[in-house]
Amino acid sequence: MHDWKSELDALVAETTAFARSLKVDERPQPKEVVEQDTASVPDYGGSERDEIRKRVESFQAHQERFMREREEFADSLLRRIKPIVKS
Repeated sequence: MHDWKSELDALVAETTAFARSLKVDERPQPKEVVEQDTASVPDYGGSERDEIRKRVESFQAHQERFMREREEFADSLLRRIKPIVKS
């Protein structure tokens, strides 16, 4: 039977050495804070059609922002991976 404790210790040492050899940028990326112009409480003073239109426009703006953030994240990830893949 193999001495599994010594093999485990060797694996942990090897993994720790590998992790220390990696260069990782640990600085968190600041996120933009987007303030909403509309109040969170619905405005019942206008027509229902106007309320629906405002909500749809707000939803579309959020979806566009999410799409833009996903694309920016993917681009930044690919820029970080590209030098690693080339070597």
